[in-house]
Amino acid sequence: MGKYCFGIDVGGTSVKCGLFQTDGVLVEKWEIPTRKENSGEAILPDIAKTILDKIAERKLDKEEIDGVGIGVPGPVNERGEVPCAVNLFWGFKEVTKELTELTGLPSKAGNDANVAALGEAWKGAAAGAKNVILVTLGTGVGGGIIIDGKIITGANGAGGEIGHIHVEDAVDWNCGCGNQGCLEQLASANGMVTLAKWMIRQGADTKGTTLQPETMTAKDIWDAVKADDAFAKDVAERFGKYLGLALANVASTVDPEVFVIGGGVSKAGPVILDYIKKYYLKYTFRGCRGAKFVLATLGNDAGMYGAAKLVIEE
Repeated sequence: MGKYCFGIDVGGTSVKCGLFQTDGVLVEKWEIPTRKENSGEAILPDIAKTILDKIAERKLDKEEIDGVGIGVPGPVNERGEVPCAVNLFWGFKEVTKELTELTGLPSKAGNDANVAALGEAWKGAAAGAKNVILVTLGTGVGGGIIIDGKIITGANGAGGEIGHIHVEDAVDWNCGCGNQGCLEQLASANGMVTLAKWMIRQGADTKGTTLQPETMTAKDIWDAVKADDAFAKDVAERFGKYLGLALANVASTVDPEVFVIGGGVSKAGPVILDYIKKYYLKYTFRGCRGAKFVLATLGNDAGMYGAAKLVIEE
């Protein structure tokens, strides 16, 4: 076992890079821009260059380095291949093969949400737990499932796509995935706003609310919940119902110890856990009621930590 490894988290605008000790200590982190032009052909060469530059700068020996772990926004199969990553303009790409050829280091790849879940299970809010589900409530709803310390990727790398669990028949607009009624459409940061506007169209009582339908954000809704705004609390109830129902269905399948709630919406704090837990307990199988709900603690670094963990042999 080497002394160091790299954890790389590829985002739509920047690539977060971390040099780690194999005991999980973050030695240094930095970012480089994600260059998406020409079908994202520069992304992996740029990552390889920054890794090799860091090795040279710190005068490290490649023998000391276990490898490079990388999280990408798209499905990743067990061979480290990505069928497509739309936000990076990638078609089929052999990520680990290319990265290893460019760096001369072993590499492993995973979906970004799955890798973030691994990070939170390793050094974050669920440290010490072996069975963990991470839900990221951001622009969309991401998910990562860790069972017995390992990421569940599935046959096509689509394991943990919690955001596309069907939760509502009445939705008549399309999700980004093409389906209708997905959790992501109603419980992400954008989805909460869409949900509030949909409730208004359905005739919800908005008397006395401080929310402005044209400009409101998810943060505005949660701020209004904390200020005892009745309409905002109705929106939070529906949000909690959809998320609680989806997570109850997941729990009945994999029986986690801990649910970690992350992403931008989680910045609203513990109040969101109260709404989710209320409906989770209503819908879940009796044997899964003991699952804990916690807020993510690694923030934007979770993906880097989890990517690094991919290549650390225990």
